[in-house]
Amino acid sequence: MKRERPSWDEYFLGMVEYVGSRATCDRGRSGCVIVRDKRVISTGYVGSPPGVPHCDDVGHEMHTVVNEDGTQSMHCIRTAHAEQNAISQASRFGVALEGATLYCKMTPCYSCAKSIITAGIKKVVTAKDYHAGEKSKAILKEAGVELSILGEMEAYDKQ
Repeated sequence: MKRERPSWDEYFLGMVEYVGSRATCDRGRSGCVIVRDKRVISTGYVGSPPGVPHCDDVGHEMHTVVNEDGTQSMHCIRTAHAEQNAISQASRFGVALEGATLYCKMTPCYSCAKSIITAGIKKVVTAKDYHAGEKSKAILKEAGVELSILGEMEAYDKQ
């Protein structure tokens, strides 16, 4: 009986989960893997900048956000997103991201989407859709960045 190997997308999304296990904020334990030519060129996870305390150690730095529908939600702003950290790590070590594919847990936030475009990343593959990701999807499409969402919708509690 022949064993079925995971697809490349499944393989790299599995890495995303493992990278995310290093995350230091329990409100967003996610990872990111950036790939070119089926080779990992950068990774990142949700975490505080180097030398700054982590949520897991000192607690969250909560910020109230007023959503477009007028509702309010709380977000921890102590950490950088996995996508931000992966892009920053590539920059720090002189790794060009032009033409790369970024793998992440869910549709990137709007700020991360803009960074993805600016870095020259051409494709984003996510395990899940993000309930507040419409602006991200629109700007990625406008910029010609392919977005492939493989799973269902992910919604966060607004607490």
